[in-house]
Amino acid sequence: MTNIALAADFGVTFPNPEFAFQLAVRWIHFIAGITWIGLLYFFNLINPSFMKGLEPDVRGKVFPGLMSRAMWWFRWSAVLTVIAGFFYWSYFIVEPAAHNGRLHGFEASGKTTALWFVGIWTVAFLIEMAALMLPVEFFKKGPVLGTLVGIVVIAGAYLFVTMNSHAWESSRLQSIGIGGGIGWLMLLNVWGVIWRIQKKLIKWTAESAKNGTPMPEEAAKLARQALVVSRINFVLSFPMLLFMAAASHYPFLVE
Repeated sequence: MTNIALAADFGVTFPNPEFAFQLAVRWIHFIAGITWIGLLYFFNLINPSFMKGLEPDVRGKVFPGLMSRAMWWFRWSAVLTVIAGFFYWSYFIVEPAAHNGRLHGFEASGKTTALWFVGIWTVAFLIEMAALMLPVEFFKKGPVLGTLVGIVVIAGAYLFVTMNSHAWESSRLQSIGIGGGIGWLMLLNVWGVIWRIQKKLIKWTAESAKNGTPMPEEAAKLARQALVVSRINFVLSFPMLLFMAAASHYPFLVE
């Protein structure tokens, strides 16, 4: 007796190809997300105090190797998480909802919703970057920048829901639009701020340990900036995970 026949006798049904593909995309999204957020928590809860406890010469040897490997997994798991999540949301949640809403033309594919998503959360990142690029140090302080990002995220979430409330959008669609949008902002923070700075710090530290050259004057300033943005991502991970979980388990945005 074949496995398929045996499964049929016990009433087991195999998923159709489309469902299996959806499951695979979600599984990739989850695994990559666990890797990304796990490393984010490591960078914020463990690594800073651990590095401070090392002797300078030991730190110079440990930091480049550790951070090179950790940052590789960190930044690419972030990319895979967002790509898989955005693909799943766009094609398996937004597009079917738009189709069921009997929309026509460009909106029938749900692309308008996707454009709002990308636009709103990219602008949120640009506002944060503008604050970081200002010559005024006040805006680069952790509490100040964190408060600014918090206000921008709340405004972005409100705008996304407001612009995507046409009776056909589900609470799941809107909730992922917010949670995934925060993830989009976090991804841009990883590549646009954290990795850009860490790449320099890794190089400078390795050269200093090898040749005995002093670290550039800007190294400490950049390290603080990277830590502040990493802490912002750490805090943002909590509402991000809340909205992602609420999408399937607690629909609260629309009836």
